[in-house]
Amino acid sequence: MLYRQLGTTDLMLSAIGMGTWNIGNQWGQIDESTALATVRSAYDSGVNIFDTAESYGIPAGLSEERLGKALIGIRDQVHMVTKIGRWGRRTGQTVPMTTVDMIRLCTHASLHRLKTDYIDVMLCHEGKIEDPSIYLEGFEQLKDAGTIRAYGISTDRLDVLQRFNTHNTCSVVEVDYSLLSRNPEQEFLPYCQAHGIGVLVRGPLHKGLLSGKYSSETQFTDTVRSEWYESDRSREKLNRKLAKVEQLKTALQPGSEMVSKALRFVISHPMQPVAIPGAKSPEQAQANAAVGDALLTPKECEDLIQLTKLPKTAGKTAVAAR
Repeated sequence: MLYRQLGTTDLMLSAIGMGTWNIGNQWGQIDESTALATVRSAYDSGVNIFDTAESYGIPAGLSEERLGKALIGIRDQVHMVTKIGRWGRRTGQTVPMTTVDMIRLCTHASLHRLKTDYIDVMLCHEGKIEDPSIYLEGFEQLKDAGTIRAYGISTDRLDVLQRFNTHNTCSVVEVDYSLLSRNPEQEFLPYCQAHGIGVLVRGPLHKGLLSGKYSSETQFTDTVRSEWYESDRSREKLNRKLAKVEQLKTALQPGSEMVSKALRFVISHPMQPVAIPGAKSPEQAQANAAVGDALLTPKECEDLIQLTKLPKTAGKTAVAAR
């Protein structure tokens, strides 16, 4: 496993981490013993960074609870990232994040579920926030108290990141980036590099599409990916992405080879981001971690990019047929 410093923090992280959204039943049911074994398998394979959020899981918080249980006895050997700002949104009543006390309340609730007395990286989970001042004030207080070690935001928008970094105190950002989602390369990642902001990559396999196991005939039924069918526009975007995957299949075998190339593409960016793919089994966690031992050359990355270039009309036929 390759290890790298996260921005200007003192955190030395495995190039491949593990996202724990998947172990909380939102991506389909998973029993607790399997969830805990998946986390430990990642750890045994060299992973030392685990990402979660207060809102992950059915019921909410289940991913944090399971992660906390899985890391009992090895907490001091790993790093935890969690997020606040979306508690209760899925069930219709959110916690109003309008005072520093609410920031502290949600943070201490996460500490309880994670069975820890500190969090390595705390992120704001409001990716479109207009005024982050309450978060910034609350996170600074929590950092001064030793409750959190670094903080930042999970967002795909540069303007939001810039507002969150208004005092140059944002240490970490989590962003959606993959072979199917390369927008961050244009301005987002260069901004992070210029300001020493460490980058965590969610969606490095684009919610499983870059495994190559799915096609336009696939019907996703989990509570996360079923949102892809909510409108004609979202279905069209899905089918264009699936068309790109079909192009990748002309050079890569679906499964382990495609997963390996997709994950290595992300961690090979000059910014040295840390990828946090999810996993639902010990075997999947082990396979993801194994990818973190090498990088792609610039030419290999460019070859993959060329394979994902499509005519503007690609993907529309499949939408019309549904």
